[in-house]
Amino acid sequence: MSRHDWLLLIHVAGAFSLLAGALLAVVLNQAALRRARTSEIALLLGLTRVAVVLIGVGMLVTLAFGLWLVEDSAYDFGDAWIDSALALWAAALLLGGAGGRRDRHTREMAEQLAAAGDERSDELAASLRDPISVMLSYGSGAAVLAILVLMIWKP
Repeated sequence: MSRHDWLLLIHVAGAFSLLAGALLAVVLNQAALRRARTSEIALLLGLTRVAVVLIGVGMLVTLAFGLWLVEDSAYDFGDAWIDSALALWAAALLLGGAGGRRDRHTREMAEQLAAAGDERSDELAASLRDPISVMLSYGSGAAVLAILVLMIWKP
């Protein structure tokens, strides 16, 4: 295998890590929405930390090896699809980070409520369905999917 093949393999593995983490986060958040007991919600939201690690590793690997791939190939940083992918990468990072901070607050609230007696909480239910958090997280996911489209079709 050539160096380019190795770079591409690692770049694609990073993309799989990113997508797997994003999918895991969606599944865990959706499962938490369907639970009534705060201890179950806290557990599910606590597991999203695994998703955050996968997403973080994927973001770092895709960026580093993507930049290296550009340097190692006939592509150029002036190509519109590469510049667009980098802008979308930054948008995904910013949106996901902002949504993640809000989700961390919800997880901490669920953990506190679970420790205090596992009572149902309307405030927790509202925080789980917070439209701003949902928009930030799904906006980040949409940016990642747009990057994937750019990487596959290279318009």
